[in-house]
This record gives sequence, structure tokens and C-alpha cells, in this order.
Amino acid sequence: MELIPSLNKADIEAVTSVVRSAATSFYYGMKVLPPDRRAAMYAIYTFCRLVDDVADEDAPLAEKRKLLRGWRQIIAGIFAGRTNNALTRILRVAVLQYRLREADFIAIIDGMEMDAGAPIVAPPLPILDLYCDRVASAVGRLSVRVFGDDSTSAEDTAYALGRALQLTNILRDVPEDAKRGRLYLPYEYLRQENVATNPEAAVVSPRLPFVCLRVAKLAMRYYKEAETSMAHCDQKAMKPARIMLASYKPLLMALHHRGYDYKKGRVSLPKWRKMMLAAQIYLP
Repeated sequence: MELIPSLNKADIEAVTSVVRSAATSFYYGMKVLPPDRRAAMYAIYTFCRLVDDVADEDAPLAEKRKLLRGWRQIIAGIFAGRTNNALTRILRVAVLQYRLREADFIAIIDGMEMDAGAPIVAPPLPILDLYCDRVASAVGRLSVRVFGDDSTSAEDTAYALGRALQLTNILRDVPEDAKRGRLYLPYEYLRQENVATNPEAAVVSPRLPFVCLRVAKLAMRYYKEAETSMAHCDQKAMKPARIMLASYKPLLMALHHRGYDYKKGRVSLPKWRKMMLAAQIYLP
């Protein structure tokens, strides 16, 4: 059995600074974790952020694919014990300590490769589900193991919560995605509601709220499934997952109460709810 190396303070600070500079609630949400687990989550976030940057950068598809192949080799190296910087060293420790799976890292890269090519526009439901699994649920599968629960119920939570969070993101970002030529709403719902599959036309369609309502119902089903699975998990270990659910589900409800009217601007949590979440993070 391989001896698990200790984490280096400089390495921890390197990945922490990436998360801190992103000005994301993830930085604070993971503060509920013990230091080693928190460092592992910050490293996973850093990995996702760097791979996502490849998908989003303005470069030829061939160049993006080459860079993503490089990331596949980096992940293979980590699992083979080869490390050469702060990120790979912390991920190596996390792999050994929390029994992370290579397939989940590769799934994330696969998801980013879906975004790297031509913009995703009106994907069929099976493709949308695959995309959500790769870019969100795969992250969840890594995360629950770092949190301290590798049970079947934790896997089920990652499956459902990842999809719920990603569908919420998709609904929240419809106008922004349309400006980039993207439309993640499913083809079947758009056609059934007589909404054009062209992003710019879809975002101004009077029937768009009916499509969004159907996606929201799907997301709510996944939130309920996640809550059911989470009840059978290690409650202390899954506290970060509960905080993520409590952060995102209200965004979906806010969109619903607006009637999916994007002219009212981007939804965000009210200050009082942010304070409640902060209390969850910093209080026992």
C-alpha cells in the first residue's frame, strides 16, 4: 500500500488562491471542511476551472482538443504517481486518501470537450443529460468522496444534485448563453412548445417560459431525489452538499416566481439568505 504524502503549505496556498480569486461562494462553502479535505476540493475546483478555460478560450477546435488531450495525460500521470506542480501533488494525495476515480476526472474533460467545439444548441434530452452528468454530476462523484461518504446513497446524491444544479444554471443563464450562440434547453421541449431552436429567436419567444417551466420541473425532480438520497448519507460529511442545495434551489424558485421573465435581470440570493448560509458555514 502506497504511503500517502503530506500536503505542502505552499501547494495548498496555490490552489486556494485560484478559488479565492474567482470570487465564488465555493471558496466560503468549502470552509466547513477540515483543512486536508478543503485543499482537495480547492484542487478539484482548480482542475475544473483550468479545463473549462480551455473549452471557453478563443482558439481553433484542433488546438483545444490538443490541450484537452494534454489534460487527459496529466490525469493519467496523477493516477500513475507522476506529479510536477501544486495541483497535481494535491490531487495525487486526494486520489490516494479518498479513493477518487480516474473515470470521473475524464468525464469532466469529456464534458468540457462538448463545450469546446461548435456551440451546443437545443440538445436532445439524452445529450443534455450526458452533458449534465459530465460537467456536474462527475464533479459531485469526486466531491462526495472528499466530503467523507462513498456510499451508494452518496453516489445517488451526486447523480441527482449535479443534474439539479446544472439545470438551474442553464435556466439562470439563458440570455447570457444566447448571446454566445448557445441554447442548452432541450430540443424536445422547444419543439413541443413551438419555440425556435435558434438561440436569439428562442430568448424572445413568448412561449419560452413554458419551455423553462418544463426544465424547472425536471430540476425540481432531481432536487427531491437528491434530498431523499442525502437523508441516508453521513449527515456530517454531506454538509457541503446540503449547503450547495440550499444555495441553488432558491434560485430556481426565484426564476419560477418571475415567470421566467429574463427582462427582470439575473436572479441572485437575497441578502438574508446569504447570511443564513454563512451561518451554516461558520457555526457548528
